Amino acid sequence: MLKTISKNIALLPVFISFSVAAIAQETKKVDIDINTEEDSQWYMQPWAWAVGGAVFVLLLVALLRRNKS
Repeated sequence: MLKTISKNIALLPVFISFSVAAIAQETKKVDIDINTEEDSQWYMQPWAWAVGGAVFVLLLVALLRRNKS
Protein backbone atom coordinates (compact mmCIF):
# COMPACT_ATOMS: atom_id res chain seq x y z
CA MET A 1 0.00 0.00 0.00
CA LEU A 2 2.71 2.46 1.03
CA LYS A 3 4.84 1.45 -1.97
CA THR A 4 1.98 2.19 -4.38
CA ILE A 5 1.28 5.57 -2.81
CA SER A 6 4.95 6.57 -2.92
CA LYS A 7 5.18 5.49 -6.57
CA ASN A 8 2.13 7.60 -7.42
CA ILE A 9 3.58 10.61 -5.63
CA ALA A 10 6.90 10.14 -7.44
CA LEU A 11 5.16 10.02 -10.83
CA LEU A 12 2.99 13.07 -10.16
CA PRO A 13 5.58 15.64 -11.40
CA VAL A 14 6.05 13.63 -14.60
CA PHE A 15 2.34 13.62 -15.34
CA ILE A 16 2.03 17.31 -14.54
CA SER A 17 4.87 18.16 -16.92
CA PHE A 18 3.22 16.11 -19.69
CA SER A 19 -0.07 17.93 -19.24
CA VAL A 20 1.63 21.35 -19.16
CA ALA A 21 3.48 20.52 -22.39
CA ALA A 22 0.25 19.38 -24.05
CA ILE A 23 -1.62 22.51 -23.01
CA ALA A 24 1.26 24.72 -24.19
CA GLN A 25 1.17 23.13 -27.63
CA GLU A 26 -2.57 23.59 -28.00
CA THR A 27 -2.67 27.28 -27.11
CA LYS A 28 -0.17 28.51 -29.70
CA LYS A 29 -1.56 28.64 -33.23
CA VAL A 30 0.77 29.20 -36.16
CA ASP A 31 -0.39 29.47 -39.76
CA ILE A 32 2.14 27.76 -42.01
CA ASP A 33 1.66 27.59 -45.77
CA ILE A 34 4.05 25.07 -47.28
CA ASN A 35 2.77 25.44 -50.84
CA THR A 36 4.42 28.74 -51.72
CA GLU A 37 5.08 27.76 -55.33
CA GLU A 38 2.47 26.74 -57.85
CA ASP A 39 4.66 23.99 -59.29
CA SER A 40 5.90 22.19 -56.20
CA GLN A 41 8.46 19.40 -56.24
CA TRP A 42 7.41 15.81 -57.02
CA TYR A 43 8.24 14.56 -53.52
CA MET A 44 5.78 17.03 -52.02
CA GLN A 45 2.87 15.39 -53.83
CA PRO A 46 0.76 12.83 -51.91
CA TRP A 47 0.51 10.49 -54.88
CA ALA A 48 4.30 10.16 -55.00
CA TRP A 49 4.37 8.98 -51.38
CA ALA A 50 1.52 6.54 -52.05
CA VAL A 51 3.31 5.05 -55.07
CA GLY A 52 6.60 4.88 -53.18
CA GLY A 53 4.91 3.14 -50.25
CA ALA A 54 3.24 0.62 -52.54
CA VAL A 55 6.52 -0.17 -54.28
CA PHE A 56 8.25 -0.55 -50.90
CA VAL A 57 5.58 -2.96 -49.65
CA LEU A 58 5.75 -5.01 -52.85
CA LEU A 59 9.54 -5.27 -52.63
CA LEU A 60 9.33 -6.21 -48.96
CA VAL A 61 6.78 -8.94 -49.67
CA ALA A 62 8.84 -10.27 -52.57
CA LEU A 63 12.00 -10.43 -50.45
CA LEU A 64 10.26 -12.10 -47.52
CA ARG A 65 8.54 -14.68 -49.76
CA ARG A 66 11.77 -15.60 -51.47
CA ASN A 67 13.48 -16.32 -48.16
CA LYS A 68 10.74 -18.73 -47.00
CA SER A 69 10.74 -20.97 -50.06
